[in-house]
Amino acid sequence: MSLFRTELRRLAKRRFTRWMTAGGLLILALVVVGLFVTNEKIGTEQWAEARRAADSSHAEQVRWAEQERANCERAKAAGENVDYYPADCASIAPPAREDIQDEWYLPSTFVFKANVPDMLVTLAGILAMVGFVVGASFIGAEWNTGGMMNLLLWRPKRLSVLLTKLGALLTGMLAVALSASVAWFGILWLIANWRGTTDGMTSGVWQSFLLTGLRGVVLVLVAATVGFALASLGRHTAMALGGAVAVMVVGQAGLAILLDLAQVRFGEAWLLPTYVYAWMTKTLTLEDWRSCNASYTGECNPATLDITWQHSSILFTVAVVLFLGGALWTLRRRDIT
Repeated sequence: MSLFRTELRRLAKRRFTRWMTAGGLLILALVVVGLFVTNEKIGTEQWAEARRAADSSHAEQVRWAEQERANCERAKAAGENVDYYPADCASIAPPAREDIQDEWYLPSTFVFKANVPDMLVTLAGILAMVGFVVGASFIGAEWNTGGMMNLLLWRPKRLSVLLTKLGALLTGMLAVALSASVAWFGILWLIANWRGTTDGMTSGVWQSFLLTGLRGVVLVLVAATVGFALASLGRHTAMALGGAVAVMVVGQAGLAILLDLAQVRFGEAWLLPTYVYAWMTKTLTLEDWRSCNASYTGECNPATLDITWQHSSILFTVAVVLFLGGALWTLRRRDIT
């Protein structure tokens, strides 16, 4: 019997795998419901309502300006301390009607071209968490129950067994990630048709979305691999989950506070979520407003630092090599009993 098919079947039949996958899909379903409820298609009725709201806002600004101008003139005539008023009360004037745009008062609408990138980040983030936990539990339960030791009595090739289990895990997560991504695109397209717009979609935009989705799939596989490797290193699921909590809650949060207190330039460049987001969006520009780059017009522009998907790929590669390599090395060197 093929060990790979056996491990793949075991992965699919594990209740924890099913419950974690169902939980991730439930969260995504709630996001879909929220998008559907909070957005609506823009038509002539919405534009008319927005125009009325803009007219009402302008009228309110006119009344406020007239009242303030009258208060200013009265205070100056009475000789009161009016430093908070301008020297010329006539300069208190409302904005022009054309300065108040009708678009500001339109209801939220789902623009497929503009909103899908963020939705792909959401999808990848949720599936990556599922992959990490499932990967950790998949091998951690084997070590905890003694199943790994029994299997190695039958298949003494340690590294081959561990890599076969990892291959089964990645195959399963790949199937889930690809299926979820295809369904995600389809559902968002329907929401855009019913509660928004699909205007502006070109072949180039579709290609960009496809590449972003593929990067999301890679992120899921990386997270599953790291979770698997950490649990194998500690021979317990808690090793991976505890490590994740320590890194994200204690390490990252504490490091962020420390960097902010020390006023380190581009402190976000030391945080893992920065690289995850940069991986999904291709480039993330960090800004340091404490530094001023004066332009020819005298404008102060912040110093910037670009974190690209290439930087993220290096970090992910190092993490996979370090943790998975460590898991393989310890399995080969340590006593398994």
